Amino acid sequence: MSTLANVFVVDDDADVREAITVMLQSAGYIVDAYSGAGDFLAHCTPDTSGCLILDVSMPDMDGPMLQAEMQNRHLKNIQIIFLSGQGTIALTAHTMRAGAMDFLTKPVDGALLLARVKEALERCADTHDRGQDALFNDARLANLTEREREVMMLAIAGLTSKEIAMRLNISYRTVETHRTRLILKTGTSNMVELAHIVAYHESQHESHRESH
Repeated sequence: MSTLANVFVVDDDADVREAITVMLQSAGYIVDAYSGAGDFLAHCTPDTSGCLILDVSMPDMDGPMLQAEMQNRHLKNIQIIFLSGQGTIALTAHTMRAGAMDFLTKPVDGALLLARVKEALERCADTHDRGQDALFNDARLANLTEREREVMMLAIAGLTSKEIAMRLNISYRTVETHRTRLILKTGTSNMVELAHIVAYHESQHESHRESH
């Protein structure tokens, strides 16, 4: 198997940490292992992406506390798989509600853990792709003038050029010029395609606002 994305292991038990690291490296993953939450956080930035295999019970900062701190730091593209020797239903529910991908019990089955890591990294890739799409669409819309945006929003709402001209108190020819510029500036083929871009742009920014 070829080398894949980063997997992080945070566990204060050296034997468990080493065993999981060796298993993941044998499967072709790049692995960064840490004995505590502080060391892991020190190496993270908002752009850090990957799968975190996280022990629940650790000194200083336990797993759920680290999960909360990651949310505070907007480390959104790290999928968390919790490991615990004595997980409870309440703790499992709490971590899953807070966004964890899974909660597994030690000693963990190797095949199961590898399958969950694979799924976690696929989720990271999907999130990254959506982020790149959002940036691309932002760039396509960024250079529009205020008037062009007005024409665009009315056009994708279904108004004809004549109706837009009346609504904005400008000439029909001016509206047609703006429509042409909209297509050229955004690199789209028609107003239907442009409408899809605007809808996607608005949905991504709405999701961003809700996450904050």
